[in-house]
Amino acid sequence: MVFDPAYAPRDREAFGAWFAVQVDWDSNHDYMDPQSTTAALRAWYDSIRAEYPAMNGPDATDDDNEINRAGDYNFGPHFIYVTYPWSLADEIYDRVRALAVEKKVGFYDVSNDEDEQEIYFPGDDLRPPSGGSWRGISADFRSGDLSKYIPQDIPQSEPLKRRWFDIFRRDK
Repeated sequence: MVFDPAYAPRDREAFGAWFAVQVDWDSNHDYMDPQSTTAALRAWYDSIRAEYPAMNGPDATDDDNEINRAGDYNFGPHFIYVTYPWSLADEIYDRVRALAVEKKVGFYDVSNDEDEQEIYFPGDDLRPPSGGSWRGISADFRSGDLSKYIPQDIPQSEPLKRRWFDIFRRDK
């Protein structure tokens, strides 16, 4: 997630509460509209989508060759929450952070499962890149071996959608 630093609290606990409110997904807001966020965040978006096009909203790509690099961009008044294909996670992580620094917007590493998720504000020093478990998941998706994410005991006769969503069900 990238965010407008003028609206986000610097205190880690307060930031967590602010983030929860932002992603409460108010049904009265159009999260597909890039014009609904700040100018600085739109500048970040315009730069990133030159490399990673939008899969949704008014800027959605219709180029079949680009769709495998497309991001799912969601625009709040003071943030952009975006997801990318797992296979791109390593490369996109570095690019999202670099553009956040360049465009002077904040960066929140939502996917980091290490001790403390990175919250970057313009002018701060960047932390060392995340080494979270998402990097292993990304490598698995790049390799094409998803066997550890899909239960092997599901009969092939089950609908593909059922088998696909089982990727997200992990043994606890």
